Amino acid sequence: MYIHENDHWTEFVWDEKKVSQKLAETRNLQGRLLGKMGSLGFDLQDEAVLNTLTTEIVKSSEIEGEILDLEQVRSSIARRLGIELAGAIESERYIDGIVEMMLDVTQRYQLPLTKERLFGWHSSLFPTGWSNMAKITVGQWRKDTTGPMQVVSGPMEKEKVHYQAPDSDRIEGEMGKFIDWVENERGVDPVLKAAIAHLWFVTIHPFEDGNGRITRAITEMLLARSDKSVKRFYSMSSQIKLERKQYYENLERTQKGSSNITGWVLWFLECLDNAFDSTSEILSKILQKADFWKNHSKTLLNERQQKMLNRLLDGFTGKLTTSKWGKICNCSQDTALRDIQDLVEKDILQKEASGGRSTNYELRSPNRGN
Repeated sequence: MYIHENDHWTEFVWDEKKVSQKLAETRNLQGRLLGKMGSLGFDLQDEAVLNTLTTEIVKSSEIEGEILDLEQVRSSIARRLGIELAGAIESERYIDGIVEMMLDVTQRYQLPLTKERLFGWHSSLFPTGWSNMAKITVGQWRKDTTGPMQVVSGPMEKEKVHYQAPDSDRIEGEMGKFIDWVENERGVDPVLKAAIAHLWFVTIHPFEDGNGRITRAITEMLLARSDKSVKRFYSMSSQIKLERKQYYENLERTQKGSSNITGWVLWFLECLDNAFDSTSEILSKILQKADFWKNHSKTLLNERQQKMLNRLLDGFTGKLTTSKWGKICNCSQDTALRDIQDLVEKDILQKEASGGRSTNYELRSPNRGN
């Protein structure tokens, strides 16, 4: 029996003492983080926001098994927020749609949640009306024309059903109740509201596809309301991706339980605490990047070098070789080698000690360079 099969299933209850204690700890961490990020200069805040939103979008899609081009996402966000980004590239239509949804969520968090707004987000996720190789209903509630909406795993003919959502004829009423609660419930702390709304929406599962991403978008909107800021400095989706197994276990357990959601709320708050901690790592990288460019403000560098150094400072994936440099910068390997050798002479890059078939390069440690 699923939670939504119970009468009055949305009359959620929780252990007030346990939740209040944990919520106070979470709110304290949140306040300290926002204070620390607020003390940064505007340029560093923009860099943090750009990193956070990029991570949020990329990781939310990864949870659903979709891999987005990080540089396209980053460039699309920067263009829309008016942030200057060296080496910005063009982005595909579907990535722009995902970015537009997330910016509507975070930059216009004060706007009321409505059915039409949700339909707009859904249309942004699926601009062609297709999900992978399947034609889907976009910008409308699901119809269940091919059977009940189920969350399954495993190979064909051996699937395991983890969850079955309410029938489609219930969606209009269930979503009306949900939207009214999101906008008009004033007695629940905004962070606690984000935890409840996350569970509530994903349990209704109102769309044919994209429910997970829109669930996390609603969560981000409510967390932005709790921050009272358009600037996003932490990513819940990134942390959920790291704790994916526990996330699904807690979700499935709650969806097969009663309306007492203490376990779910406590897990959500702990996951949010971990997201705050992860932001400290992001901040450290941003400060290192700022120090690097401050130290090299008078160093003569061409556009290709600036682009690749930013890539390295942001966390380059894999080994840096002349062939990768040439491919990313759209130049010959000879040009790439000259660029790299110039940076080696300027004590910015060095050869990796590991060796191997090809020569790899890395940033010099700050205490060994300028």
